[in-house]
Amino acid sequence: MNMDYDVKDISLAPIGKRNIEWVRKHMPILRGIEERFRKEKPFAGKRVAISIHFEVKTAYLAQVIAAGGAEVSITGSNPLSTQDEAAAALASEGLHVFAHRGASAETYLKHIDQVLLHKPHIIIDDGGDLVNRMHTAHQDLLPNVIGACEETTTGVLRAKAMEREALLRFPLIAVNSAYCKHLFDNRYGTGQSVWDAINSTTNLIVAGKQVVVIGYGWCGKGIAMRAKALGAMVTVCEIDPIKAVEAAMEGFAVKTMDEAALYGEIFVTAAGCRDVIDAKHIKAMRDGAILANAGHFNVEINVEALENLAVEQREQRNNIMGYRMSDGRWIYLIAHAGLVNIAAGNGHPAEIMDLSFSLQALSAEYLLDHHREIGPHAIKVPDEIDTLVARLKLEAWGYSIDTLSAEQHAYLSAWRL
Repeated sequence: MNMDYDVKDISLAPIGKRNIEWVRKHMPILRGIEERFRKEKPFAGKRVAISIHFEVKTAYLAQVIAAGGAEVSITGSNPLSTQDEAAAALASEGLHVFAHRGASAETYLKHIDQVLLHKPHIIIDDGGDLVNRMHTAHQDLLPNVIGACEETTTGVLRAKAMEREALLRFPLIAVNSAYCKHLFDNRYGTGQSVWDAINSTTNLIVAGKQVVVIGYGWCGKGIAMRAKALGAMVTVCEIDPIKAVEAAMEGFAVKTMDEAALYGEIFVTAAGCRDVIDAKHIKAMRDGAILANAGHFNVEINVEALENLAVEQREQRNNIMGYRMSDGRWIYLIAHAGLVNIAAGNGHPAEIMDLSFSLQALSAEYLLDHHREIGPHAIKVPDEIDTLVARLKLEAWGYSIDTLSAEQHAYLSAWRL
C-alpha cells in the first residue's frame, strides 16, 4: 500500500471512514457515479489532483475518482477547514494525502506543491490555488495537464483573468457556473451550513438580531434568506446596484458597510474580496458584535486590524476569540475568520454536495474526451451534464416532471404567426 502522506494523526482513520460512510449513504447521485466508474474505469492510467475544503464529503469525492481508476493526490483548499479524520481515512487507503487542520501558510504551500509533484493529468480545484501554482511554480509540469475543474466563484474569476491575459494553458470547466452548483450549493448549502455553524458555535438566538450580510451573490442570498427565516432583521451591503435592488425587493435593508457597522450585531462576509470589514468598521461597531466569514479566503475580515485595535484578546468559547477595545467594547470573531461553515461546522449538507461533487466527477470525465476541442479556455459546465445531475436528483427524491409533446416542441420552435 502507498504510504505517501502528511496528515496530523493517521490513527483518526476509523473515525474518518465512519463519517465518510454516513455521507455516502446520503449522496445517491455520486453513489451511482461511483458504481459506474468502478465498472468502466474512465480514469485508468490518469493522475488526478484535488484541492477542495477537505472534509468527509470531499473525501468521498476522492474515493469516487479513485474508483474510476485514477491515482489521486489531495490536499485541502484552506487549512482552517481541513478535517484531520477525513485526511487520515484517505491516507490509510493509499491515496496521496497532504493536509492537516491549522497548517501554517508555509506548510499549506508545501502541501500544494506535494500534490502537484505527482504530475496530475486532471486538476479539481477550489479557489484556484492548484491552477495558479501549476502556472507559476511548476510550469515544467504543464504539458501533463489535460484540464481542470473549478469549484468556486473566486477560482473561476482567477481563471477568467488568466484567460483574458492569454496565460491559461489548459481547459478549465467552471463547475461553480453550473446551475446545479450556484443555485443550490451556494444558496441553500451555504445558507444552511453558515447558520448551523454560527448557531452551534455561539449558542445564541438569531431571532430579533440585526444581521448584516456583506455581498449579495448566490452565497449572500442564501445567508440572508436563512437569517430572515430565523427571525433576524437583515441588512445587505453591496457594490453592485442590480444586486442591491434585488436585495431591497426581497425585503432587506440595503446600506453601506459604514452605516451598517453602527448597528449590526452579527456580520457575515460573503463578498469574495479583501477587507470588507476593516479597521474603521471595527471602531464603529457596538459592544458584543460577532464577525464571521463565509467567503473562500479569510482576508474578507481584516483580522490584523482587529488584533492591532484590541488591548486584550481572550478565547470566549471554542472557535470564538474575543477582542477588547480600548473603550471596553468586545468584538467576537468566529473561527479566526476562516470559512465559518467548515472551520466552525460540518460544511454543506451531504445532499447538497451530492449535486456539486457529481458535477465535479462528470466534468472531470468530460475533460478526458473533449479537452482538445475546448483548448486553453474557461468554459461553463456542459448543459447535458447540468441537466443530467438535476434529473438524477429528482429521481433520488422520487419526483417526476412533465415532457413536451411533439406539438409543443413545434410551437416553441416556430416563428411564423
